[in-house]
Amino acid sequence: MIELSRVSFWYDGASDATLCDVDLSIGEGELVVVTGRTGAGKSTLLGTLNGLVPHFTGGHLEGTVHIDGAVTSANPPRELAHLVGVVGQDPLAGFVTDVVEDELAYGMEQLGLEPQAMRRRVEETLDLLGIADLRRRSLRTLSGGQQQRVAIGSVLTMHPPVLVLDEPTSALDPTAAEDVLATLSRLVTDLGTTVVLAEHRLERVVPFADRMFFVDGRGSVNDGAPADVLANSPVAPPLIELGRYAGWDPLPLSVRDARRHAVGLRGRLSTAPRPVGRARATGEPLLRASDVVVRYGTAVAVRKVDLEVHPGSVVALMGRNGSGKSSLLWALQGSGPRHGGEVSVEKKDPKSLSRRAARTLIGLVPQTASDLLYLESVAAECAAADAEAWAPVGTCRALLEELAPDVADGRHPRDLSEGQKLSLVLAIQLTAGPRVLLLDEPTRGLDYAAKTALAGIIGALRQQRRAVVVATHDVELVAAVADDAVVMADGEVVANGAARDVLGGSPAFAPQTAKVLGPDWLTVDQVRQALS
Repeated sequence: MIELSRVSFWYDGASDATLCDVDLSIGEGELVVVTGRTGAGKSTLLGTLNGLVPHFTGGHLEGTVHIDGAVTSANPPRELAHLVGVVGQDPLAGFVTDVVEDELAYGMEQLGLEPQAMRRRVEETLDLLGIADLRRRSLRTLSGGQQQRVAIGSVLTMHPPVLVLDEPTSALDPTAAEDVLATLSRLVTDLGTTVVLAEHRLERVVPFADRMFFVDGRGSVNDGAPADVLANSPVAPPLIELGRYAGWDPLPLSVRDARRHAVGLRGRLSTAPRPVGRARATGEPLLRASDVVVRYGTAVAVRKVDLEVHPGSVVALMGRNGSGKSSLLWALQGSGPRHGGEVSVEKKDPKSLSRRAARTLIGLVPQTASDLLYLESVAAECAAADAEAWAPVGTCRALLEELAPDVADGRHPRDLSEGQKLSLVLAIQLTAGPRVLLLDEPTRGLDYAAKTALAGIIGALRQQRRAVVVATHDVELVAAVADDAVVMADGEVVANGAARDVLGGSPAFAPQTAKVLGPDWLTVDQVRQALS
């Protein structure tokens, strides 16, 4: 179905090839996961499969890419739309209509399908992805996760023989991600669809994979069975890390397999000291919100939410897509709407302050990080951040290097990968030294090494007695960094407590280690420390 023969690719002005002499073959009905470090070239590899590389990106492509016999270099992407369906990292950038139902039908209209067939496929897709209640919603009013499901649905309705997806579960809550991956697996099994997807949250996708491609960042792509590739990969989910530490052979790819290996490890841990949770902060809160209400027209996104965040604490906001997490963050920061309630940071309402004064109190990294990037180079963005925050020259650049090493100063911010954009915006916000930092899906597009660096930065902020609020679906990040967890549903707080209690006692939010070893053990590091 897909053949890459001696494929090499250079971006304009780049001295090194992003891909170098790549030979790959993917058969009909295979599900292939593409992994690698942030910025290694995963999106470039996916782009070669429908002609976006080089027809849209520019650059120089050598070798040939065949999709069901068609050569991508000789056919622009529009000529391959019936063969290859593509869902990019930023769903909003790919929408061409305003309403969910219209977006699902648009691709079929371009292919000239009969109205009756279009109607049937739209209904089937709405049900498959659990978005029937969104059919008449404006796309711009949806949460990031809802937009991602609509983007996937707009491709599924065309029934292409090849599906290419870039970070398809990055903005989805755990339950929605499982539903989407189960749908993709069903397409592979029942219809013989070939699925190629790039994903950083490997804990979600590895059990579904037939093969794995590891893009090493030096141009090469390693191809093999998931267990073989992950055995020595620098990019590995917690389950694989646990298996490596315990010496399990073969490495388990699912929680079910890991439980079968874990009998001896659980026995050793039964006599080890249990992890001690952090003491919950007390005293005067750094951030206090009371009775916060946010509305969009007649829809209420946040309903009388109370929240207190103390100095030196990290609070995780969790909940399904559309539960109100992002709306609450924007209301706390002061730029978003707030139709009721009060917010104070160090007894000042951010909404009443100038932009510069507010940035030193509270900063926000939004879901779509590129919204905050407006200059022509990474160096210019970093210099502007230093100047606006009156920080020493090089402060922003040093922070960026911690999160995403080797991002060239001359790169245009819009040309960066999603993970690199996120790292740049996070560095820009941290340069101002805010007392409270709000993060909306901060691990979207980040590999495990970058997530570890992010956890280190969050830990440093905790040591400096600052406060961090993280809205995320990444339960592994919450397990690693959060003191408290707040779960939202339909705009309301439905659970609020210590992170270990909220995560360990929830089948939806439990991290992989807890699923294997029990609710006391949230991370592999806790296991290592207990047995060291």
